[in-house]
Amino acid sequence: MKSLNPKVTDWRGKRVWIVGASTGIGAALARELAARGAQLVLSARGIDRLTSLVADLQHAIALPFDASDSSAMQAAAQDAVRLLGGLDMVIFNAGTYQALRAWELTPENIRTTLNVNLLGVMDGVTAVLPGMLTAGQGHVVIVGSVAGYRGLPKASVYGASKAALINFAESIYMDLAPRGIAVSLVSPGFVATPLTAQNDFKMPALITAEEAAAEILKGLAKGQFEIHFPKRFSRFLKLLQILPARLYFALVSRTVQ
Repeated sequence: MKSLNPKVTDWRGKRVWIVGASTGIGAALARELAARGAQLVLSARGIDRLTSLVADLQHAIALPFDASDSSAMQAAAQDAVRLLGGLDMVIFNAGTYQALRAWELTPENIRTTLNVNLLGVMDGVTAVLPGMLTAGQGHVVIVGSVAGYRGLPKASVYGASKAALINFAESIYMDLAPRGIAVSLVSPGFVATPLTAQNDFKMPALITAEEAAAEILKGLAKGQFEIHFPKRFSRFLKLLQILPARLYFALVSRTVQ
């Protein structure tokens, strides 16, 4: 069966911009791609962590900015292109998470999450697409979450932002694939990062950021559209997508409190 995207197996000289690179999955990807010979621009808000990461890597440049700031995203995209001489791939990994019940929602905490997780990605795609379309090549990688598959307790805004990313990635894939631009959607389960460290419940099938990075690169090497992992957890959640609402609510309400 033909893959939905070109298979990425040789990273030598690949020009990659990672947005959200200072910790967790982004930092693990940066280390692995640097080891494989990619040329990197790494972005995040955390300047100190970003600078420390870049100091340990070859062919990596720090470009700090706030992904929730639309004008800053546009400027950073131009800088990334200038620094690398073009972009072969952009990985949108910046994200934030706050556990919120319905009665804890406020206009402020809603926008804090959506501005980073959803609008920041959309702004980033609009910033890099013109150059990729002119070049007739490029690869957009959007890091979502299995939390976007269906509603979950405490994820009223986070899950909604990731569900929107799934829809967005699917939509732009159909527009861009015929024009030579690849789109990949990454749907991780629980990954040990500073964000998930705030969870007060046992996280099933928890994996390290390094394991997550390995899964992403494996999926890119296969040319997959959606790269979901760990499979023992993500496949179970995919099965839950087909349950009738009555059964789904009853099951999840008992297991996730």
